[in-house]
Amino acid sequence: MQIAASFEQAMLREYPQPISLVIVKAGGKYNPMPLGWLMTTSREPPMLALAAERTRYTLELIRQAREFVISFPPSTMGKEILYYGTNSGRFVDKFAETPVRTQPATRVDGVLLTDAVANFECRLVSELVTGDHVICVGEVVASHVNQDESVRRLYSIAQGESGGVIPG
Repeated sequence: MQIAASFEQAMLREYPQPISLVIVKAGGKYNPMPLGWLMTTSREPPMLALAAERTRYTLELIRQAREFVISFPPSTMGKEILYYGTNSGRFVDKFAETPVRTQPATRVDGVLLTDAVANFECRLVSELVTGDHVICVGEVVASHVNQDESVRRLYSIAQGESGGVIPG
């Protein structure tokens, strides 16, 4: 039986939730920001949509660069993801402060997380303002997967807790 609840109470039931990372270039450095809200919007052509809060520095960068990388981080990156989500790239070089491996993207001016489960290079094609967030839709121009199929994807298990699952 369903009972009435506030939106906030009901949304606490969405966990576990996959964590994604958007990486965008900011004046010579690359800025990663964790995402909880990511979805596939088209298979042909392939497109992904992310939701970013309207006040986020990363949204400003996506609008300037018009391209970005979406990564599915491995379960071993919980500490780094927490750091990325609690510090602004406006003030710190997040990759310089954390020991993560990156490699150059192939089709956009970006970097891929070397140890990620998968990476998607995207070009911004549209935006939709939705209240306090903006949905950015990117066409996927290149996709990459980790050669080690046993790498687990990072999930937010509950508020402040993370874990991993093997995709597929």
